[in-house]
Amino acid sequence: MNVPVVLMLSTLPDAAAADALAQAALESRLAACVTKLGSVSSQYHWKGALESSQEVQLLFKTSVARCEELQRFVESRHPYETPEILAWQADASPGYGQWVNAETQRPLHV
Repeated sequence: MNVPVVLMLSTLPDAAAADALAQAALESRLAACVTKLGSVSSQYHWKGALESSQEVQLLFKTSVARCEELQRFVESRHPYETPEILAWQADASPGYGQWVNAETQRPLHV
């Protein structure tokens, strides 16, 4: 039986910002894996003007339990005033889904 996981996509202004955010999310155990999808060209409306920029996309893989916390984390550390954060639930293979859930569990303090 498949295991639900959450995929979260965000774009950042450059590779350095993307690497820093990915590393921080992994160190905080908010994501089991972050894939840098690479450079993308984005066109969008912003404050009444049509804009275009080169950005770097990140795809975070996290558990359903950590999704909201990861979103708040990304929002608080993202360099954009209004960051793109898109999240959706996906069915993962049992082994991969269990790994994502295990890697994003909070450490137990005894």
